[in-house]
Amino acid sequence: MSKKKLFGTNGIRGVFGQDLSIEFLIDIAFSIGYYFKKGPIVLGYDGRSSSLSISKVVSAVLTSMGIDVYQMGLTPTPCLQYTVKNLEMSGGIMITASHNPKEYNGLKPVSNIGFELSREEEIKIESIYHEKPFLEKKYDNIGNIYDLNVLDQYIDKVLTFINIPIVEKSKIRIVMDCGNGVQSIVAPLLARKLGCEVLVMNGQIDPNFSARGSEPKMDNLYSLSRMVSENGYDLGVAYDGDGDRSIFCDERGTIHWGDKTGSLLSYHLIKNKNLNTEIVCPINSSLVISRIGDLVNRKVHFTKVGSVEVTYGMKDTNSLIGFEENGGFFYGPLNLVRDGAITTALILEMLSYYKQENLINSSHNPNSRPLNETPALSNIYSLLGETFQYKSSINLSSKDDIKRVLEVCSEHGSVFRVEKVDGVKIWFDSESWIMFRPSGTEPLVRIYSESNDKSLLDSKVKEYLSLIKKLLNTEINI
Repeated sequence: MSKKKLFGTNGIRGVFGQDLSIEFLIDIAFSIGYYFKKGPIVLGYDGRSSSLSISKVVSAVLTSMGIDVYQMGLTPTPCLQYTVKNLEMSGGIMITASHNPKEYNGLKPVSNIGFELSREEEIKIESIYHEKPFLEKKYDNIGNIYDLNVLDQYIDKVLTFINIPIVEKSKIRIVMDCGNGVQSIVAPLLARKLGCEVLVMNGQIDPNFSARGSEPKMDNLYSLSRMVSENGYDLGVAYDGDGDRSIFCDERGTIHWGDKTGSLLSYHLIKNKNLNTEIVCPINSSLVISRIGDLVNRKVHFTKVGSVEVTYGMKDTNSLIGFEENGGFFYGPLNLVRDGAITTALILEMLSYYKQENLINSSHNPNSRPLNETPALSNIYSLLGETFQYKSSINLSSKDDIKRVLEVCSEHGSVFRVEKVDGVKIWFDSESWIMFRPSGTEPLVRIYSESNDKSLLDSKVKEYLSLIKKLLNTEINI
């Protein structure tokens, strides 16, 4: 019998009380502690109802092994990761299920250099879990528990990377939909320190994510979009449950996927801030990043999907910029992890650069538009050029069904080329594609598609969904 795989795309996740039983949590905490060998270990958690209980179990196990534990309590994941790196701890553990539904939770071990463990290190922990060498080891000492409050230090560090005066001059008005998650305790404070007028939506930490769920998506950000567009705000941003992802909307209320935002920020950092770097992103990213790479003469490296893949892609190529379509942006000078707070600060800085540049140009040219007509975020996004995107998912609980879907889709029709780096990516021409990939955290097949031709995009999506429906001989839940 094959041993159960514990790590998914990003950490260990499951339903508390089922996949994450007390017995499992004890054994996996022993396994992680055995892997780290020594402390101190930083421990933090998100706002889910089971997070505190899981934290207590993990803390008890680690201290029973003689490992000192520094407790951050409620914290965004990137704050904990930065703390491990900055304070030179042996490692960290974040209790979170990120964007998963409320009944889920999980554990995300963090290496001593401040980001997720590599796939090889995950396999080592899985081996320890299955072989249980920790049962034969005697632990003579009890570790200590310390409280650790470093959120202010983290915010101050983020601010060192931002041109504060230029943002303050721009007097930006922003709506922040914190989604009842832990970014509520960091991002609004950061924006206010940059001189922004901030309106916070869903800023109370709620384990049920009652307002819109834990994942910011096109179909649940209507309230954010309307608040921004109807009240004259410059932009809006929405975060996921543990605060490492951020999705932005412009002043018109238009929501933009993370790969287009990441492409814009890549251009800003390389051209405006002279960041000498290449760019890393997953294979499901928009075509626009290739255009940006050509424009700034920088190589773009494509990885498998998942923040761990991007992190280690950046590490292997010495790149300082990475991003994902789901709203993860990685700013290497701070840390090689996705971070919703510094992403927001960089977007505010980018918008300020264009606003202030326009003011300077207007003052030198009396025939230009009036000073109060400054560039809007929608105009900046329009610089990327237009592509059309489709993103959805199919609920498939059977691994056999998932395998059949991938096989049949990869063999369907006459196409330009097929890539199998991660799932199946099918190209119809050099600028049109559809991709099917099993989720690493939920029983889903995720679907991504993009084209410069909307009619072609719609036609191909319909064609492949009909193919899957016929294959499964059932209605599919999109």
